[in-house]
Amino acid sequence: MWKKLQRLAQPERLYQLCGRLLPWCAVLSAVTLTIGLVWGLAFAPADYQQGESYRIIYVHVPAAMWSMGIYAAMAVAAFVGLVWQWKTADLTAAAMAPVGAVFTVIALVSGSAWGKPMWGTWWIWDARLTSELILLFLYGGAIALWHAVDDRRMAGRAAGILILVGVVNLPIIHYSVAWWNTLHQGSSGVLQQAIAPAMRVPLRWAIVGFLCLLITLTLQRLRNLLLYSERHRPWVAAIAAKGDPQS
Repeated sequence: MWKKLQRLAQPERLYQLCGRLLPWCAVLSAVTLTIGLVWGLAFAPADYQQGESYRIIYVHVPAAMWSMGIYAAMAVAAFVGLVWQWKTADLTAAAMAPVGAVFTVIALVSGSAWGKPMWGTWWIWDARLTSELILLFLYGGAIALWHAVDDRRMAGRAAGILILVGVVNLPIIHYSVAWWNTLHQGSSGVLQQAIAPAMRVPLRWAIVGFLCLLITLTLQRLRNLLLYSERHRPWVAAIAAKGDPQS
């Protein structure tokens, strides 16, 4: 099993695997996002307290959830890269970082837009908001380290250490509403059982849609990074000669 994973982690094999998975993930992303967002934004019933403004939940919750999920996946990749010295693990973390940063920005912006009518202010140094902002800084730090060091192995190592140190922020984000008295509403749980079924089902579709979207974006970015990092290898030259980006 371990030998199979090592072979799969070879740049050429990983590039081919990403190429095979990418179209399927893109289609799944388009379908699930369309179902979740159209259903939630247009057809789900209005909330009895918040009215129509609650609909931002169909963007905010998936973005916030996967902003943490991406970082956790980056931490796994960083650990593999540091312990077993897999270059492709470092590249995977580098591919996910900008995607996670964008998801975090979406979560912060949509949360502020939701907070204005609910709290009367765009921003407050609430525990959940502050820890989510720190997550954005961690993403930015990892991206900056990756680009600041010319030696790719050293860059991956430096970024990986920062990523692993930053993991401590994830439970703080998740449990902040329970540990501190904050304005942010309490967690509805992973399965969103506290939400009415008519609102919960499209939310789950949106969550799956955002997951498929982040996988699609990560696969595409990973393919590009693999090509760039291996640009002097014969297999990259062969792909360039064929002119087939999915090969």
